[in-house]
Amino acid sequence: MSDNKHTGRGFAGKGYYIALILCAAAIGITSYVYYRNANQVQEVSLQETQEDILVGTMGTEDVQVLATQPQTQTQSTTPATQEASTTPTAKKPLKTASPVSGDTIFGYSMEALSYNQTTRDWRVHNGVDLAAEPGSEVCAAADGEVYTVYKDDAMGYTVVIRHDDGYTTRYSSLSEDLTVKAGDQVTMGQTIGYADDTAIVETTLGSHVHFSVTQYDAPMDPAEFLALGE
Repeated sequence: MSDNKHTGRGFAGKGYYIALILCAAAIGITSYVYYRNANQVQEVSLQETQEDILVGTMGTEDVQVLATQPQTQTQSTTPATQEASTTPTAKKPLKTASPVSGDTIFGYSMEALSYNQTTRDWRVHNGVDLAAEPGSEVCAAADGEVYTVYKDDAMGYTVVIRHDDGYTTRYSSLSEDLTVKAGDQVTMGQTIGYADDTAIVETTLGSHVHFSVTQYDAPMDPAEFLALGE
């Protein structure tokens, strides 16, 4: 009877240790599997993080830089003659000529007053008065475009022509029979009208042409303008 008791107690004691060993083994196996899986997850996470970082840093500009390879620059094949052809050509000087062949009977005077026998007072004179027989041809002093044609209350029938480089010529004391109109293109020496004495402030001069010149609206001596064509 006592042997059975001892045998049962011994078996129970051995069973306790066996169970303890099995529990320890189970814990060890569980820990190994857990750490192994954790390491794999960490490696996968680290790899994905590195890929994210790589993708995140490769913006549009970076891709373009990486894709662009230095190339050897080719020299321009444009011939020198083509470059020379783009150089602006020098403008030809303006050719000029007197509107009539008569002498100057009253000169240009913008810096000093001169006496006007018709109005009987002292005033500046913005042009020159050129002697001309009644009905004689009055010609354009240079190539240009007729700006306006009108009857001035003081200077009579008048033609105004614009030219290159800001020059404007004015022909007054003409007859009513004008041969041009606003917008007409005229050439030097072309007839634009006829001499008369329609300028009521210069009637004492008789038939003549009052010829005046401006450059960019500033008056200038007509003699200097006519000297451009010499």
